[in-house]
Amino acid sequence: MHFPVMLGECLDYLGVKPEGVYLDATAGLGGDTRAIAERLTSGTVIACDRDAESLAMARRNTADLAGKIRFYQVSFAGLEEMIETEGIPQLDGLLADLGVSKYQLTEGERGFSLLADGPLDMRLDRSQKETAADLVNFSSEKGLADLIYQLGEERRSRKIARAIVRARPITTTGQLAKLIESAAPRTEKIHPATRTFMALRIAVNHELEELDALLGSLPRLVKAGGRVVMVTFHSLEDRKVKQAFQALARDGRTRILTRHVVRPSEEELRTNPPSRSAKLRAVEMV
Repeated sequence: MHFPVMLGECLDYLGVKPEGVYLDATAGLGGDTRAIAERLTSGTVIACDRDAESLAMARRNTADLAGKIRFYQVSFAGLEEMIETEGIPQLDGLLADLGVSKYQLTEGERGFSLLADGPLDMRLDRSQKETAADLVNFSSEKGLADLIYQLGEERRSRKIARAIVRARPITTTGQLAKLIESAAPRTEKIHPATRTFMALRIAVNHELEELDALLGSLPRLVKAGGRVVMVTFHSLEDRKVKQAFQALARDGRTRILTRHVVRPSEEELRTNPPSRSAKLRAVEMV
């Protein structure tokens, strides 16, 4: 089952108006989209995602609310153009949960999973060409080490990159996970390959560049008085969101609603352990 992270907190900060127009920039399987749509009367939720398969599932999961939801497969960088092309007015609120869905992480065939063997893919949008296998098999050793260190914050990046280069070609997630486990044995609770897999996923999907595009477009997407809520899952994302929100506040374009970062409750951590690394920040546009 899919559990939206900090759903109650997201809705509280979003302050959904029954007649409002809201954008769920990361619709995933539709959990947040559904919760917003249930609070609308004449309003609309624009549900967006880069992953066509997730969007198809979100449609099915929200079929009873279809009249209140419009679905689009689009990246963060394409949101402004999509909104303009579709003649959608400025938004009353925008929600972005930057986590990867449980479906993506557990479905081996998608190539994200450490536990279910599958092709080394990791593309959110499977129409794009470059895969994780391309990065693993054709990057230089230094390029791989830098990528794993910078995007995965993995201290053993050089040792891992050396082992990867010596073992190429690598074509499956299982191969890569076992190789990393032998090259850099477990020293903490998480699997030794966790940070490398995260780094590859971020690189393949240009996630930080996409986040920059989204943050840069907020003043044009969201109307004055509208709210922006973002949930991040690692420090690189959270730092970007925090700094962008602070810069907008200094320029008098936003009012920060979360003086301190919001984290999941103890109850949520018990019922939904994957939420443990989540951080929520919110602003109101001025």
